[in-house]
Amino acid sequence: MRDTLLKHDHTLETRQSKKNLYLFLVLSAIIIAVDQLLKYVVLKLQPNIDWKFIAFHLVKNTGAGFGLLKGQQLLLAIISSVVVLVIVVYYKKIPQERFPQLLFALLLGGTFGNLIDRALRQYVIDFIDFKFWPVFNFADACISLASIGLIIYFWKEK
Repeated sequence: MRDTLLKHDHTLETRQSKKNLYLFLVLSAIIIAVDQLLKYVVLKLQPNIDWKFIAFHLVKNTGAGFGLLKGQQLLLAIISSVVVLVIVVYYKKIPQERFPQLLFALLLGGTFGNLIDRALRQYVIDFIDFKFWPVFNFADACISLASIGLIIYFWKEK
């Protein structure tokens, strides 16, 4: 009887792991697709929309956030590749709860989205401008949300 219960628990755990992996992969893919679609539209239309609190315009960013590492495409591509590789290789170590799965999917999707830009264009397309903050893109927003969320998640776990 005990062995049957243990097998049942293991089956439920495996099913949940597969659901989490599916959620993780689908969400990562959606983030990459949305990011690349938005960047394509911005690159093609080159909007110059300026509302009082937000503007949308094309910026070709050869650095990282806040103007750091301008022109260091190879270094930034290597860092992004390492982040993507670490998330993929160590996926099984990510807690199986939905929240960390979601956050790591945001991080993977955002990082990979910007990596695609670096590999194909030698710059990242940024276009969201709050005027008091450096111009950014959808992938950057995903990376930022994931980073803040993961800090809060792991802080609470301790």
